[in-house]
Amino acid sequence: MSNLMEDVMSLCKRRAFVYPGSEIYGGLANTWDYGPYGSQLKKNILDFWWKTFVQDRDDMMGLDSAILMNPRVWEASGHVSNFSDPLMDCKSCQERVRGDKILEEHLKTTIAGLSNAEIYNKMMEEKIPCPKCKKVNWTEPRSFNLMFKTYQGVIEDTAAQVYLRPETAQGIFVNFKNILDSTRSRLPFGVGQYGKSFRNEITPGNFIFRTREFEQMEIEYFVRPEEAEKYFDQWVEDYKAFFKALNIPEDKLRLRYHERDELSHYSSKTVDFEYEFPFGWGELMGIAHRGSFDLDQHMKFSGEKLQYRDPQSNEVLTPHVVEPALGLTRAFLIVLLSAYEEQTLENGETRTVLHFAPQIAPVQVAVFPLQKQQSEPATQLYRDLKKHFRAEYDESGAIGKRYRRQDEIGTPFCVTYDFDSEADGCVTVRERDSMKQERMKIEELRAYLNERL
Repeated sequence: MSNLMEDVMSLCKRRAFVYPGSEIYGGLANTWDYGPYGSQLKKNILDFWWKTFVQDRDDMMGLDSAILMNPRVWEASGHVSNFSDPLMDCKSCQERVRGDKILEEHLKTTIAGLSNAEIYNKMMEEKIPCPKCKKVNWTEPRSFNLMFKTYQGVIEDTAAQVYLRPETAQGIFVNFKNILDSTRSRLPFGVGQYGKSFRNEITPGNFIFRTREFEQMEIEYFVRPEEAEKYFDQWVEDYKAFFKALNIPEDKLRLRYHERDELSHYSSKTVDFEYEFPFGWGELMGIAHRGSFDLDQHMKFSGEKLQYRDPQSNEVLTPHVVEPALGLTRAFLIVLLSAYEEQTLENGETRTVLHFAPQIAPVQVAVFPLQKQQSEPATQLYRDLKKHFRAEYDESGAIGKRYRRQDEIGTPFCVTYDFDSEADGCVTVRERDSMKQERMKIEELRAYLNERL
């Protein structure tokens, strides 16, 4: 693991962003808990996504569907028969890996479309060693379905078997008729949903990059078939703007269009936004043209008509779907990696700072009394600001240490109430990135922060 990832992981635990799951019991592999600042940052990213793509658009609406669904949903979607990984074990040390991912890492290219036998033959031909013991002694791959199984009710038998959803998208498709009947939406329109998803997959251990329990922010955008290409391209541009607003550097992002032989069974066109993680380029999100596959499948399995009738022409059609799907936890990770910086100051001191975009920073403004004698008026100022911003109050330690702590949690502005504040009605405002300090009237402070936050 790179130094950057290790540094970010260390900061995350030290500054209450992310903790190892169940740590006092020795943990549970690849599970993570989000601390006070991490849970706020995650919520801020989610809120910004919702506002950008649902709340502020006239062609979008939201949905919150159940995690547990009728098992027939996953038969129709293809997850029961197609949603599996090629699982391989090292006979020497029992290390368990995904054969396709090990092979892709070795070949530096995608290998979509290879059968399990072809993966095994290629692994042996290339003499690809086990990442743990370095021996070439593999079992043949066996398909392993990624859905978590559980049971509904008190009897554990196949009749009561249900799945934890592996994606949020199907909840939108099975509610398509309900949405049309209750909202009278007109094409094109989209439905956005966020929530937990679960995939029982082998994880590589790159912090929160891939976990078995994660959160998604998905959109299904329903369009006329002939307009799918236009809206596909528009969603690519919309997400470029979204990542720019999150302060993600352009040179850390790239687009990778899938080759025909690696497209999912439902997709006629897919593009991945990839991010340059410390361990290399990895998938951040995907935008897919799913055609009418999902609606067609659910019509076939349920017997319900999931079609759109044009209110003017009475034309009946099955819309095509453009799907932008972004993982909230992966968005959280790239925000942290992009924001993290260690600076060497003129006095030789090292400063660690998170350059969060102000709209998603866990704390937007921190208020300090210079000395405890100013605690009462400083506390009143903090309470006034907290009505309008995400604010924090801190009176412990030297002022320099308080600045450094706020730098490490990404607070854009610090406000100090000092000995002269009561006499002149002014406070000192210090900006995170430049560290410049400015003296201003307290009555001007809210307008100043409003403009910048």
